[in-house]
Amino acid sequence: MRNPGKHKGRGACSSPAPRFRSVRHEAVDDGWWQDEAPAPQTVVMPDPARTVISRNQSPDVPFDRSINPYRGCEHGCIYCFARPSHAYLDLSPGLDFETRLFAKLEAADRLKEELARPSYRCAPIVLGANTDAYQPVEKDYRISRGILEVLAECRHPVSILTKSGLILRDLDILVPMARRGLVNVMVSVTTLDSELKRRLEPRTPSGERRLAVVRRLNKAGVPTGVLLAPVIPAINDPELETIVAESAAAGAICVGSVILRLPHELSQLFREWLQAHYPDRAGRVMKILQSMRGGRDNDSDFGRRMRGQGPFAELIARRMQLARRRAGLYRREQVSMDCGQFRHPEVSDGQISLL
Repeated sequence: MRNPGKHKGRGACSSPAPRFRSVRHEAVDDGWWQDEAPAPQTVVMPDPARTVISRNQSPDVPFDRSINPYRGCEHGCIYCFARPSHAYLDLSPGLDFETRLFAKLEAADRLKEELARPSYRCAPIVLGANTDAYQPVEKDYRISRGILEVLAECRHPVSILTKSGLILRDLDILVPMARRGLVNVMVSVTTLDSELKRRLEPRTPSGERRLAVVRRLNKAGVPTGVLLAPVIPAINDPELETIVAESAAAGAICVGSVILRLPHELSQLFREWLQAHYPDRAGRVMKILQSMRGGRDNDSDFGRRMRGQGPFAELIARRMQLARRRAGLYRREQVSMDCGQFRHPEVSDGQISLL
């Protein structure tokens, strides 16, 4: 029987019921059925979204609006803070999150409609804040490219978060936008250890490949930094200094970091992952994480949720500061994002003009 703790090519070890479901089912192995369960396959379904710009008022992030072309993410990163959002679809934040995907097929049209409203006021949009806008299915669906085409047409500034090399496909759009000061990119680099990457974020490019993307984007004139997120104690935190140094060598304009967050079902999923892959240190990892979260698995309070608190969180912050200084990144480079060039798009309402 397949090991219930591991699924090849997937990050989650199980499919816990979403927190809003009133009826729960529990699988029990009675030893009778011996065939291996089939590997979970990716299914993509349409998401008929009426709007695509999401708003937030969080003081912890430097933006108030974002676009997520997809719900769920095939990358399978076990640490993804967006996993619990699948519960709103009555799906599991575990394996469902990385196999039951939803694509906003008409995102470009909906975006154009929103930007065309006379009341719309321009401010930088983040593309891929929740799930990666360049996850594998983007190669076929090209939704993110359609969104970029609209933003370029309107001269609307955009910041992109990704860990995928597929972003290089859209250099023909990004380079002209960068010349106008309308785009910057942050590439997530969590580890340079290929074995850890395979376990931690199974369907993502290698760390070396991501640094090559950073190098290529900056060489093309697209301002690009690196985000070490999340920092996981006793898992990837020993690589902190190396990742900062290698990022600087690849031309990154800045390197930021975020401490691991474990909201809602993610706490159970991460604990299962630790037991499946690193049982020898699972207790130590959770003990350190809880020391940064006031004794709990998660702390959602603004001002602390990204950085944590306590001695270990302070140590991580100090190490990042020193590593950036040694790499010549002691001052975060400010990238100009010009909102003054924005122009509302023209949207046809079906009426024939008399002029």
